Order: sequence, then structure tokens, then C-alpha cells
Amino acid sequence: MANTTLNDRALIRLSGEDVRGFLQGLVTNDVSGNLPVWAALLTPQGKVLFDFLIWGDEEDVLIDCEAEAAEALAKRLTLYRLRRAITIGREDGLAVHWASEGDLGVVDPRLADLGQRWLAPADEGEGADAGWKAHRLSLGVTEGRAELGDGTTLWLECNAAELNGVSFSKGCYVGQENTARMNWRQKVNRRLVVVPIADADEKRQVVAWPDLGWSVEHRRAEAIDPAAAPAWMREALTSPGS
Repeated sequence: MANTTLNDRALIRLSGEDVRGFLQGLVTNDVSGNLPVWAALLTPQGKVLFDFLIWGDEEDVLIDCEAEAAEALAKRLTLYRLRRAITIGREDGLAVHWASEGDLGVVDPRLADLGQRWLAPADEGEGADAGWKAHRLSLGVTEGRAELGDGTTLWLECNAAELNGVSFSKGCYVGQENTARMNWRQKVNRRLVVVPIADADEKRQVVAWPDLGWSVEHRRAEAIDPAAAPAWMREALTSPGS
């Protein structure tokens, strides 16, 4: 199994008393049903601190997050745990695996074109991080603190609604009030977009990936050309409330 391991990802295991119920009151997506789902932990103002995929493992839950943020995320979750009988810690025996096509895993819950994702022992497969990043950016999908910001970008501005990263029916969670209000108004004033580096606007740039030829930018919605946007974003850009 060559070139499937995402070494830039890590897994955090939550085990113990009602771990799904614990996360349900914290994260943006509904974790009571089928997993995996893409979700985030927000500030009270609705800005993203961490984004991740959530997987089920019998009674446990595994959080698939960027490796550099794993320790900080585990600490944040531990603060919210209070006196609950829940154990939170790194799961180093497993790794996140990815393939752009095939049937080895499950379809990425954000966008089917992102490919297949699965969890397997850490020593299975070679690194696939470069291929994953290039593939993801080519589809206009952003993730991680370098691209989404660290408590600086509203979750819906990260295209969370279009990429299945939020539930508007599951009830309260941290940052839910502002997120729900934006959705009710049907007005997302700014969005993260991935544009060719040749078209970069340094004033709007969040991060540049010159080796891949892409710039991630935080642009006003009216400044985004729907014809140049990825297909999954166009409806949001052309709807009456946009």
C-alpha cells in the first residue's frame, strides 16, 4: 500500500462516558449519526480555532486533525471535559490514509472529488502529503490553521456550509449563535478562495503555496468571479442572498 499515509495528520482518541454527547455540545457538526463528518471547534464569536474530521470507533471517537495542532486541540478539549469520565489523548497506533480514487476507504465527507480516506496502522503505506495537498488545493478546498486562520476567520467564511462542515439543526455548540445568525440572513460577506498565484492579491492573501502555484485568499464575495470559482461554490456566489 504505497503513498497513502498523511503524516501531517494525527489522531486524538476520546473514550469513556458518552463521548459523542460531549462533542455534540462543542463542535459545529452533528456527531450523533453516521461518521466521519467534517467539523470545527470555534470561538464564542464563531471563528474557527481547529478544523478536523470525526470518526467513530465502536464507543470511542477519533479526531483526525493536523498534527501540528493536535496537542493544542487535545488541551482545549480537556478544558471543556470538566469532571466527565472521558479520556483524551493521541492515538499513535493509527494513521490517516488517503487516495484520490479507488474504494479503500470512505468518500471524504466534504467533497466526493477529494477522494477516499481511511484509518489504518501507522506503518502501512508511504507518505502522501504532497499529493493530498496539491489535489485538495486544485479543488479549492482549504483546511488547517495556516489557511483557515487561528481564531481569525468565521466558520461560514471557510465555506463550511458548502462543504458539509456545519449542522443548522443539531442544537447549541460553541460559536453557534453567530453562525446560525449568518445562515439565517443568508449573507456571507467574505470567503476563502484558492486562486492561481499569478492572480494573487497580497492584501487579501492568507497564505501562499508558490511551489504548487496557489494562493489562499480571504476575499469579499462580490470580488469572487463565479466562473472562476470551483463548481461546489458557484451556487452560493450567485444566490440572491450572496
